[in-house]
Amino acid sequence: MTPNTPSVAKWFIIAGLILLGIGGVLWLLGRSGISIGNLPGDLRFELGENTTCFVPLVSSILLSLILTLLLNLVLRIIK
Repeated sequence: MTPNTPSVAKWFIIAGLILLGIGGVLWLLGRSGISIGNLPGDLRFELGENTTCFVPLVSSILLSLILTLLLNLVLRIIK
C-alpha cells in the first residue's frame, strides 16, 4: 500500500511550519535577551567542587506552553 502523495506532502508542510514556528519563537526570545535555561526559577545546585545539578523548571513550563499553543493552532488549521 503506497501513501497518498498529497497527504504526505501536507504532513511535510505542517512539520516544516511547526519547526519554523519553534525556530521563530526561540529567535525572538534570544533577541529579547531571554535565554532558555537562564530564566528566574531555573534551579542550579552545586554539590561540592565537581558536581552540578541543573533543573530548568520555568524553562520547561514556558516551552510546554508554547508548544501547546502551536499544536492547538495547527490542529485548528487542519480541521
